[in-house]
This record gives sequence, C-alpha cells and structure tokens, in this order.
Amino acid sequence: MNEVAFLRRNAEKWKQFEALLRKERLADPDRLAELFVEITDDLSYARTFFPKSRTTRYLNGLAAEIHQAIYKNKREDRHRFAAFWRVEVPLTVRSAHREMLLALMIFVIAMAVGIVSTLNDDGFARLIMGDRYINMTLENIEQGDPMAVYKKMGEVDMFLAITLNNVRVSFIAFAMGLLFSVGTGYILFVNGVMLGTFHTFLFQQDYLMPSLLVVYIHGTLEISAIIIAAAAGLVMGNSLLFPGTYTRGQAFMQAARRGVKIIVGLVPVFIAAGFLEGFVTRYTEMPLPLSLLIIGGSLGFILWYFVYYPFRLAAKRDTSRRRLTK
Repeated sequence: MNEVAFLRRNAEKWKQFEALLRKERLADPDRLAELFVEITDDLSYARTFFPKSRTTRYLNGLAAEIHQAIYKNKREDRHRFAAFWRVEVPLTVRSAHREMLLALMIFVIAMAVGIVSTLNDDGFARLIMGDRYINMTLENIEQGDPMAVYKKMGEVDMFLAITLNNVRVSFIAFAMGLLFSVGTGYILFVNGVMLGTFHTFLFQQDYLMPSLLVVYIHGTLEISAIIIAAAAGLVMGNSLLFPGTYTRGQAFMQAARRGVKIIVGLVPVFIAAGFLEGFVTRYTEMPLPLSLLIIGGSLGFILWYFVYYPFRLAAKRDTSRRRLTK
C-alpha cells in the first residue's frame, strides 16, 4: 500500500481521534488508551514504509499528544502496563475471534477423529500415546489410582516443567502459522486427536468421569491457551494467504504484531495452568464441589476475558466513533 492509499484509508479516523482528544483530554483513560493503541499501530506502519514522510511526523505528534493525555501526572509504567491488559490485548483478541472459532472447530473435529478411531481400533491408543504411557496408565488403574502420573514429580519441578512445555507448544502452534496456516492447523489437529484418544481410552477403562474432573482442573486453561495461540498463528498465516489491499509483506508484519500481542497476553494463563497442574491436580481425591469450582472458574475466566470482554470493549469503541461522526 502506497502512502496516498494509506492516507485515504485512515485520514478520517485520525480526524475523529483529534476531535475526541480535544473533547476528552482529561477524560476516560481507557478510551484514550484505545486511541493510543490504534495510533501507534498506524505509526509503526508509517515508520516502516514511509519513515521520512509528513504522515509519519503527524502520527508521531498525535501519538505523543494522546500519550501525554493518558499519563499526565501519573506513573507511566503502572498505567501503561494496566492499559496493555485492559485494552490492547482484549482488542487484539477481538480482531482474532474469527480465527479463534476456526481453531476451535479444527480442534473439536480432531477430537472426534481421535474418539471414533479409538473406539474402532484397539491399537489406535497405543499408536497415538505410545506403549509406555498406556502400560503405565493400566498399571495405575490396577493399583486404584489412574491419575497417579500427576503425583510422580515434586510440585515445583512439575510446575516449571509443565509451564515451559505449555509455552513451547503454544509458541509452536503460533509460529507454524508461517506455513500459510497449514502448520498451525496440523498442530491443532495432532493435539485434538491426542486428547480425544486419551479420553476415549479412559472411557474404555471405565474411568472417564474421574479423569475429566482431574484433568480439567488444569486442562481448561491449558487447552484454551493452545487453541487461542493457534488462532494467533492462523492470523499470521492467513495474512500471507489473504493480504487484501496490502502487500504480503505488509499484511504479514501487521498480523505478526497482533499475534505476538495475543501470545504475550496468554502468559498468565500458561503460568496459572502450570501452577494448577503442579500443585493442585495431584489431589485426585478432591471433593467434587471444589473440582467443579476450579473448572468452572477457569472456563468462566476464559470466556469472559477472551470472548465477552473483548466484544464489549470493541462495541464501546465503535459506539464512540459513531458519535463523533454525528
């Protein structure tokens, strides 16, 4: 996209931001933070492709003005950090909701493949999960503790190992988007098949319900994080497949920034899932109400922060824009 097209595409939006800034210089810091996010995205693009243009200088000045309005007489680091989690991450997630739905669909279909294959092929579970894991699980079942695998490591060691593994898997799911989304789809499919196979194998051993109550204490956050990270990979991969009015390079750079922001936003989820798996899941005889509380709380948080809140925040932003045009 050349500079003229860039101006045509965004000039009206910038004028609206200027008008809002004049009216709300000392008002709602969250709204100003939203403006700052959008302007800095445009500024980053302009600095990359038109580094010495008047457009870049104009956006730099507008960004500085919004920045001062947000942080005047306040501690910058604290409020910048809060704005990142309250505004930047949710708005970026909202722009990726379509990819999140696609990632969820791929994962669910893969789970169905794992379930059907395990039900119809006695050797499928060993093929997917390996003889060692199957034999270990069967031994644990014979000893009356099918979930004993969660008790074999120390709490801290398990927490660190699981957290790092979750980060690794999610980053791979994101990075594989470089293969035009096919790589991310493959990672999703493999993990979905494994999960479907795992649950079906335990169903065949008459331990499905106890396993669900144990595994999803940490699995609710862990699986959700993988799906959302994969959505970030699809955002990046789809930018290469469907660049729209941008060149593929331009579309990729913008999508990669969005994807990285989503991955950073998942870091607390990785840590929380690792903590639950390391310190809580090992208590396999936990009272049912407590298990359901943890699982329900985890699911509620995911649905609120990654679905409902981004949708509401984006709707609020769009309403503010429409008011400016009247």
